[in-house]
Amino acid sequence: MARTRKPASGRKSGPRSRRKTAARPGIMARAASAFATVQRLAGHPVGLALSVLAALTATVVTADHFLSRPATRPATAPPAQVQVAVKPPPVPAAPPLPAQPLPAVPPVAETPEPVEPPPLGVTEPEPGTNPDAAPAMAAPEKPAETALLPPPVAAPPPRTGVPLWQRNAVPTRVTPDRPAIAIVIDDMGLDRKRSARVAGLAGPLTLAWLPYAHDLPTQTKAARAAGHELMLHLPMEPSVKADPGPNALLTSLPAEEIRRRLTAALASFEGYVGVNNHMGSRFTADRALMAPVLAEVQKRGLLWLDSRTTPNSAASGLAPPLHLPFAGRDVFLDNVETVAAVRAQLARTEAVARHQGVAIAIGHPHDATIEALAAWLPDVQKRGFALVTVSAVVRARGVGG
Repeated sequence: MARTRKPASGRKSGPRSRRKTAARPGIMARAASAFATVQRLAGHPVGLALSVLAALTATVVTADHFLSRPATRPATAPPAQVQVAVKPPPVPAAPPLPAQPLPAVPPVAETPEPVEPPPLGVTEPEPGTNPDAAPAMAAPEKPAETALLPPPVAAPPPRTGVPLWQRNAVPTRVTPDRPAIAIVIDDMGLDRKRSARVAGLAGPLTLAWLPYAHDLPTQTKAARAAGHELMLHLPMEPSVKADPGPNALLTSLPAEEIRRRLTAALASFEGYVGVNNHMGSRFTADRALMAPVLAEVQKRGLLWLDSRTTPNSAASGLAPPLHLPFAGRDVFLDNVETVAAVRAQLARTEAVARHQGVAIAIGHPHDATIEALAAWLPDVQKRGFALVTVSAVVRARGVGG
């Protein structure tokens, strides 16, 4: 009895094993073989059945082949890259240009006169002092406490009829064909003898009378009859140690007392065209105190002549909104009380008049001033000037009402 030999190494043998080890024919070769078999057996009935079976077998084998293959995913386009806008690199700043020095701008100043500016000292300096000397260095004063400025002064309603300053004016005219000069003499009335000498000068002059002088109605009527124009010389507080006289307007007074003193001064005589300040370098610089004073002057139909005892006077700024007729002094005649000095200031007045067309000079009833004027007045028109009053200057400039 023959012995059955076991496969070595535990390996199994058989058709299944051999099929695994045999190389499978290609799918196309098997399909071609199946269809060749179908063609050979197509003529026999059994062969026809077998051919159909063979075709089905080829179909199954082909399907098994395709189903056993891993599914091939369709190739997909790579995701589109998001295009991010790339900012251009910052443009480097241009290097700073070297600083060029700007041309110096001259400070804005008032239009200077062709001659030296008039002195701005007080009209009545302290005894023994020289108003033309350089001011001494004084210790700084303690700043005064001042109240807030009031709201701007409202313009008064338009006046009807002829204002008082025009009704009381001495008729003179400023004409374009010749320069005009107005001579004002302050401090009238106290020294009756010298006041009378001034009133006897050739005119017309403009004479400003202190309200505390005696017998003002008589003195002023005589001066007006001589052809001179009249003004009220209102005492106000100076910034130097000088006495402005009784009932002066002081910065330390309450508003009601200032109003009372102003009313009393305005009632001291009649027939004047306006008011100018006696001293007042401190008071006229106080805008809050000057506003009601000038408003009252305007209300009464008068003009204001600023003696300009300080360059800080508030009058020139307050007059326009009040529609206040206004003028300002150009030259002081007698800060130095000598005939030669007064004559020099009269020559200076002529130079200002030639340059501006008109000039206002202020003097006082001093002996030197009276003597110099007595020699200058008769020939002023021969030298090509017109002698006019302050009201004519205001009218010619068209300032205020």
